[in-house]
Amino acid sequence: QVHLVESGGGLVQAGASLRLSCATSGVPFFSIMGWFRQAPGKEREFVADINWTDITSYSESVKGRFTISRDNTKNTVYLQMNSLKPEDTAVYYCAVRVPGVSDFGSWGQGTQVTVSS
Repeated sequence: QVHLVESGGGLVQAGASLRLSCATSGVPFFSIMGWFRQAPGKEREFVADINWTDITSYSESVKGRFTISRDNTKNTVYLQMNSLKPEDTAVYYCAVRVPGVSDFGSWGQGTQVTVSS
């Protein structure tokens, strides 16, 4: 069974950096790992994902500032967030899309990121 636990969120000032971590268990090797976020009053949106060959994709709003990576030896996925902006404030969720499934079907509990101006 897939289990995801996010950590690393917090309150920072604009321009600062944070690194989110997603500890995983039960994730099949040929899975795609993703980060999503949901701001108050808004729908959840895609942030970044990474596949088993380390091919990555990003939303336009974070491209060039955020970096997704994975450490298979630690079963952990990271989201390095630099040059944070107040509009990056949201709950950030880790998710997994297992082989043969078209959607991200397993989610963590989320970690809050708040960026003050």
